[in-house]
Parts: sequence; C-alpha cells; structure tokens
Amino acid sequence: MPRLFTALEVPPHIAESLARMRGGVSGARWIDVENYHITMRFIGDVDERFAHDAANALSFIQRHEATVTIDQLDSFGGGRPRAIFARVRPTPALLDLQAEQERLMRRLGAPPEARKYTPHVTLARLKGSNPASVAAYLGARGYFPPLQFTAERFVLFSSKNSVGGGPYVVEAEYPLLEAPAALTGVVGL
Repeated sequence: MPRLFTALEVPPHIAESLARMRGGVSGARWIDVENYHITMRFIGDVDERFAHDAANALSFIQRHEATVTIDQLDSFGGGRPRAIFARVRPTPALLDLQAEQERLMRRLGAPPEARKYTPHVTLARLKGSNPASVAAYLGARGYFPPLQFTAERFVLFSSKNSVGGGPYVVEAEYPLLEAPAALTGVVGL
C-alpha cells in the first residue's frame, strides 16, 4: 500500500542555501537536503486502485508555472516546537494549485485535509527541543534574503512509512504550463 503526496521539488541550489541554516538546536533531526520539498496535498496510505486513479486525475490539472519565494524560518508547535521549516509565501498561483489538488482528491474519496494549508519546506523535526533554544535559533537565522525559483512541474511522491524525511520516490510528474509573457513581464521581440 503506497503512501502518497503531491509536492513541488526544491531545486538543488535553493536546497543548498537552506541546508546552510542547519545546526544549533538540540533534539533536531535535520532532513536530508535531497528530500526537501513543498507538500501540496498529503494523500496518505492508499490501495493501488486509488493510487492509479489519483495519478490519472492529477494529469488533468492545467495550471501555469508558479514563482516560489522562501523568505524566513519558523517553527510549528508553539510552546512545544515539533518542526523547523522555511516559509513559502502563499501566492494565489500556489494556493490555487493546492486547492485544485485538494478538490480532485476529495472527488476520488480521500478525506479532506484536516489542517489549513501552509506552504513550507520542513528542515528539521524536533523531539524534546527546548522552546527557548528554538526561539534563539529562529532569532539568529530566521530572516534572510528571499530565495526564489519557478516551479515548472509538480510531482506525485511515494514514501515509506518512516520517521520523517524520506526516502521519496517520484511516481509521476506533471508539467505546469509556461507562464504567458504578461505574467512574467518578459515581452518577445
């Protein structure tokens, strides 16, 4: 039974920039750089038929490339931090792509996503980390010049049921449409 999710891949040069921010928090299990991604829709453990139907349904998405901007570090969990992540600006293009994937999965019978969508790249999972040390880490490294890339596709990943962070296998890829010049500001000559 595969465990599936859709995601945007983080290009190697952006992943390397994010990897330079690792370290300095006790109890942190840092995610391997090659496993950095922006989850769009967690699908979960499904049977082969649902996996096939999901892969097929996703192929009908016709959306434009999206500019992705990563602009600061934060943590999930409040007073009991459980993860450190790099925040992705929630642009309309990104939110629309995620919402369409959510609608498709619900039509296929997947339960609705329980949490409000927060685009991010998980950098570390925390276990027993001191909230003050996480706050100090975020204060020292949390703000940085924005990192930006164009997402030209999204993928359907499978993963083993493991303790956070891969390995992930690309099961299918879905190209996004090239953005028209009016959206990119590039005018043909």
